[in-house]
Amino acid sequence: MWDFFETVRHRHSIRKYQLDAPVEREKLHAVLEMACAAPSAGDLQSYHIVVVTNQQVRDHLCEAADNQDFIREAPVSLVFCSDPARCSKVYGDRGEQLYALQDATIAASYAQLAVVAAGMASTWVGQFDEQAVIRQLSLKPGVRPVALLSIGYPAELPAPSSRRRLDDVLTYLD
Repeated sequence: MWDFFETVRHRHSIRKYQLDAPVEREKLHAVLEMACAAPSAGDLQSYHIVVVTNQQVRDHLCEAADNQDFIREAPVSLVFCSDPARCSKVYGDRGEQLYALQDATIAASYAQLAVVAAGMASTWVGQFDEQAVIRQLSLKPGVRPVALLSIGYPAELPAPSSRRRLDDVLTYLD
C-alpha cells in the first residue's frame, strides 16, 4: 500500500484500459466509500454519484463526451453530480451556485485518489453534453453532472505530464 504522497504521484489520466479486467465489487465499494468520506459544506454531501457498469450506457456517455473512446472501454464510469437544492437549504445562493459544485468535485477527487490506491487508474472527464448525460441517466430535476470518472486497470502508463513550478502558482503573504 502506498502512502498518500506516492498515491498522488502515481495518479495519471489513463486513456487505455485492460478490456478483460473488470473492477472488483470490493474495490469499487472501497472507492465509493472514500468518495463519500470527502469533506463537504456542512457535511451535507450535496452530490449524487451514478455508477455505470452497463456497456450500452457507457457507450452513450462516450457519445455525449465527444466520443472519447476510453469512456466506452473502461469497465466503470462514475458520474459525479451536484445537488444544488440540497445545499441551498442551508447556505442559500452561495451553497446552490458554489458549495454543491465543490462537494461533487471534492468527492470525485477523493475517488480518483482511492482508485490509484486500489491499484487501478482513472481519467477525469469534464467535456460532455450536460443535457445528453442528464437524459441518459434520468437525473432528477436540478441535479447536474459535473464530472465523469472512467475507472479500470490501465493498459498503458503514460509519462508524467509537466507541471507548473511552485513559484508560478504560489503567492506567500508573510
